[in-house]
Amino acid sequence: MTYDEYLDGKPLVITAALSGGVHGKEAHPDLPETPEEIAAAASACEEAGASVLHLHARRENGERAFSAERFQEVTDAVREATDDVVIQHSTGGTAAPDDLRHEPIRTDPAPEMASLDMGPLNRYDRLTSENTRELVSSLHAEMQERGIKPELEVFNDGHLNESLAILDEFEEPPYLNLLFGGGTTSPPHPRNLMNRVEALPENVEFNVIGFGPHQLPMTTQSMLLGGHVRVGLEDNRYYERGELATNERLVARTARIAEELGRPVATPAETRELLGLRGR
Repeated sequence: MTYDEYLDGKPLVITAALSGGVHGKEAHPDLPETPEEIAAAASACEEAGASVLHLHARRENGERAFSAERFQEVTDAVREATDDVVIQHSTGGTAAPDDLRHEPIRTDPAPEMASLDMGPLNRYDRLTSENTRELVSSLHAEMQERGIKPELEVFNDGHLNESLAILDEFEEPPYLNLLFGGGTTSPPHPRNLMNRVEALPENVEFNVIGFGPHQLPMTTQSMLLGGHVRVGLEDNRYYERGELATNERLVARTARIAEELGRPVATPAETRELLGLRGR
């Protein structure tokens, strides 16, 4: 997680967030929603260089689904369509009732990874998530029981405080996802990313998300700092101003920039070794 590691050619983990749980085809006509659409996007992103797939589930009408059954359908379709990519389920709480937050990690087999929001969050006009310490602890406990690697979602400095206070509860290396955008997310600026990275202990691996037009600059900066990146239509619908993106184009551009900067793109096997995952 250092500039020296960048200079040493540390492999870059690319995560593809294919659809999210908020905007749908009204925002992007090719946003994948059905298990079949998500599986096709997953295959294309694996081919383009993604080693981790961040998955949400949708109901038949396109609305976000939380049930283990629907996540099972999505995961089964993705497993069938891909070779060896790491599957990561979202337990994110935006518009999610607390009593359903455990459902996405109850598929069989369990996902290798799952997101874990580290505190309260406001996004958009009417969407909020409390993410109490009790809920975070209960999600982490079940992840431990099922052999799931948590990705700690750090939307702001308060979430960083919460994460640093309990890092010794997580198997090494802890994996923190640093997010930059609007709402209660950290303001997207290179200086803010530098400050966040400098506050991390040496044994931490980190990933960076920039929402919307901040995706490209923030993820590129992460590459230079020895961190990892997440791209995809969940976080950013556009390839450039006025031109809608596809998931695979965003992944392919990231892989191309990484190669130009001297960061080899991590294979799924290298990703598992870097992050201490149990295997597919």
